[in-house]
Amino acid sequence: MSLLILGLALFLGVHSISIIAPGWRDAQAARLGENAWKGIYTLLSLAGFALIVIGYGQARQAPLVLYVPPVALRHVAALLMLPVFVLLLAAYLPGRIKAAVKHPMLVATKLWATAHLLANGNLADLLLFGGFLAWAVADRISMKQRVQRPLPGAPAGRFNDLIAVLAGLALYALFITVGHRWLIGVAPL
Repeated sequence: MSLLILGLALFLGVHSISIIAPGWRDAQAARLGENAWKGIYTLLSLAGFALIVIGYGQARQAPLVLYVPPVALRHVAALLMLPVFVLLLAAYLPGRIKAAVKHPMLVATKLWATAHLLANGNLADLLLFGGFLAWAVADRISMKQRVQRPLPGAPAGRFNDLIAVLAGLALYALFITVGHRWLIGVAPL
């Protein structure tokens, strides 16, 4: 469990710098150079992500059950996951979806985390998905008070929403049928 906690602290900590210390972040990027800052940020994020994957895998081997969710919540989770891939793609494909949602990646993260909290009741699940949910809420609140840096992505286009919806639903179908079992080892339905 300690690797999971360390990974979450590192990954979410790096991703929280703009929330808690935007001025410090900008000063470091100016001092080191934007590319060097992004390189360090990326390496720390990857290290945190690797620790999360390893730690969560270890925690699943000896789960500490906090609650047993009703089976029906798996279906609710599957429904909540339906727009997640669409929103993830819409974050990088500017169109009406992105304009309406404002921060589609954060909404996707909140839906993903909530869905998994509903369907899973182990301590590791609470730490992982609860941590990401808390971070996404804090990040969204902080975005109302700070200047947004542009997200890299495709230029605005009239087919971006259609691409996001079709490709997102295809990814959802792929993930729910074979991808989740292949990557995580658990069939979601």
